[in-house]
Amino acid sequence: MKGFEFMKQKREDVRNIAIIAHVDHGKTTLVDELLKQSGVFRAGQEVAERVMDSNDIERERGITILSKNTAVTYKGTKINIIDTPGHADFGGEVERVLKMVNGVILVVDAFEGAMPQTKFVLRKALELKLPVIVCINKIDRPEARPDEVVDEVLELFLELDADDSQLDCPFVFASAKAGIASLEAETPGTSMEPLFETILNYIPAPEGDPDAGTQVLISTIDYNEYVGRIGVGKVDNGSIKVNQEVVICNHHEPDKQIKVKVSKLYEFDGLNKVEVKEAGIGSIVAISGISDIHIGDTLCSPESVLPIPFQKISEPTIAMHFMVNDSPLAGQEGKYVTSRHLRERLFKELNTDVSLRVEETEDTDCFKVSGRGELHLSVLIENMRREGFEFAVSKAEVLYHQDEKGKLLEPMELAYIDVPNDYAGAVIEKLGQRKGELRNMGSITGGTYTRLEFSIPARGLIGYRGEFLTDTKGNGILNTVYDGYAPYKGDIQYRKQGSLIAFEAGEAITYGLFNAQERGLLFIGPGEKVYSGMVVGQTGRSEDIEINVCKKKQLTNTRSSSADEALRLVPPKILSLEQALDFIDTDELLEVTPKNLRIRKKILDPTLRKRASFKK
Repeated sequence: MKGFEFMKQKREDVRNIAIIAHVDHGKTTLVDELLKQSGVFRAGQEVAERVMDSNDIERERGITILSKNTAVTYKGTKINIIDTPGHADFGGEVERVLKMVNGVILVVDAFEGAMPQTKFVLRKALELKLPVIVCINKIDRPEARPDEVVDEVLELFLELDADDSQLDCPFVFASAKAGIASLEAETPGTSMEPLFETILNYIPAPEGDPDAGTQVLISTIDYNEYVGRIGVGKVDNGSIKVNQEVVICNHHEPDKQIKVKVSKLYEFDGLNKVEVKEAGIGSIVAISGISDIHIGDTLCSPESVLPIPFQKISEPTIAMHFMVNDSPLAGQEGKYVTSRHLRERLFKELNTDVSLRVEETEDTDCFKVSGRGELHLSVLIENMRREGFEFAVSKAEVLYHQDEKGKLLEPMELAYIDVPNDYAGAVIEKLGQRKGELRNMGSITGGTYTRLEFSIPARGLIGYRGEFLTDTKGNGILNTVYDGYAPYKGDIQYRKQGSLIAFEAGEAITYGLFNAQERGLLFIGPGEKVYSGMVVGQTGRSEDIEINVCKKKQLTNTRSSSADEALRLVPPKILSLEQALDFIDTDELLEVTPKNLRIRKKILDPTLRKRASFKK
């Protein structure tokens, strides 16, 4: 910025805030209430719960995946609110949007307290010197402990080296579900007014020089079939107008300078985008009509091209291969099955998802897709199968790096685990086998639960969540945060049990399944189509077993003593997408279609499979 002195002015009728929190602490519900109580919805209008989670998968899983913008007006001040994801796999979304705001509301559950993702998002906010309002949510939970949680949050501030002004932050006690907030934990409020007032009093107004050249930093990208890419960002200096000529530049790419024209400009109002002719400093705007716009770009006046510094997006840590389905049942259930369809769809995803990487491989039918975690990639797979795509995916593998000396480095995770005391031993043993290192151990919630803190390779967590739920009988909570790269920790054996593999193609018969269920746990029921090389279950032994589930009972003209007994089948274990991705081994693929998920061996022919295993 040398050589340019901006005359900073505050714009008092605007506040820009982001709502950050750990997953499931109630961010989206809080935004719902702020929208309702600011009069965004007309009287009698039917409003969906968690109205900001617009995507089907977000609604079903109760998680926020994409950060979203909305705006409410309170006492003549426009409050732009950004609802961010709480899940570690979507941390890239949070990092970016913090550049658009002048303060954050940190939502913390009154029972769970400060969790790992709370720490991650708070660290990002403190690094950017943003003021923080702490909202202790769910104070109406029977086991709520607001006073202890306040202490935990203050300890977290100290641990993250917050400065004095940040430590002196206001605390608001709320129940987003009931739509009430108050400044005292003991006296429940009657509306969200205390939170609105705190935002106006504590979050600084955006400032910039209205007379300087235009500067708009693009922090998120939206995509629309009709208008293409839409850049969302904050006007830092000057103003931006429709039909104005601007230059796209980027802090990380000094040579990038592209002249473009602003064709349409929007501001946010409630849940809608409203077309405007001009926007001034502090406004959060959406700009459409520029096809070459990317996250981190700055739109500047041609007279003063000054890119705004922007942190690089976090690199992906795991990868999967997406390939054309070549099983004997290929093409029967999907609408889009060719490599052209698959390629178009994966590259289209790059328009909105900046943490994703898609690379073409030597095989034209196979693409390497890298992301921030298993959940990140499984959400993409789920979206694609709902759109009618049919394809196969390989087991997730981590992306290794090498240091200057050529030493192998791998991504590490910090895992925070809360389990009932009885199951702590089983969890420590399992994570130890997966190269996990116990860093910390302490008791929480009155001594009934143990909190464990592990440093573990990212590959050690692949396929572990299912086992974890079994080992803790569904009572454990597992949270992870990316913790950089560290030297390779050695080989890990993922799966102890082998697979039950179908011996021939056909339809599964009750008689064949009845004989097969003695060998292990089945994933299919009678009447399901199978083919040679398809995995139909899991054995208790370490090696794979081939079985014939299409076997019929041979009829004879003599009656045996057991002839009239009904065959009783144990109900099969139906795997969800995440469970199937966890289960598959390195020599297996998951066949994904709109109707079915089938696990299969990469090499279907049993003889060729045997030969390949000997070569290893």
